[in-house]
Amino acid sequence: MKETGVAQGDIYVVDDDASVRDALSLVLSLEGFHVCGFAEGSSFLAAIRQHQPDCIILDVHMPGRSGLDILKELRNQHSAVPLFIISGQGDIPMAVDAIKNGALDFIEKPFNAETLVARVREAIAAVALLKTQAPHGPGLAARFPGRDLLTPREYQVLELIASGASNKEAGRRLGISPRTIEVHRARIMEKLGAKNTVDLVHIVLSDRG
Repeated sequence: MKETGVAQGDIYVVDDDASVRDALSLVLSLEGFHVCGFAEGSSFLAAIRQHQPDCIILDVHMPGRSGLDILKELRNQHSAVPLFIISGQGDIPMAVDAIKNGALDFIEKPFNAETLVARVREAIAAVALLKTQAPHGPGLAARFPGRDLLTPREYQVLELIASGASNKEAGRRLGISPRTIEVHRARIMEKLGAKNTVDLVHIVLSDRG
């Protein structure tokens, strides 16, 4: 679909439903993004090996390889591209599982066009900002028990939690929803064996030096 205005980034949309692909392509193209659609996972994975987009929107239900399978493949490739999972109300548990496997957040159907565009822009901007920051925040110890168990996204969330950011503030800074921050927080606490947020902060700050 023809773009209007200056291109703001490349978006890959992966969904077997042509109407959903067309709708997302229209909405995002009108906002200046270059959109490429894929009806199944194999062609998408082949394309991303040749070119890394700025953002991915992936349906959780796909013929053949599911959205979760595709997400795990991307994780094996160490892809750092922000990825949103599309899910219906009944797919929320699967979407939460996708977040645990590296998805940035999930977008519920039916989606609001304005909200979707805003979240895509925020995600791209957040990734660009994080690339300019040091790998370790000033408040966390260089090493702490369980550090190697955390994904890069969980470590980013942990940095913000340790600095006192609320779920809303952390979500705004990372370009994801407060609900997703809460999912990450619970996952981090489970991995580090923290009973509460105070305990969590104590664990990660105890060996500063």
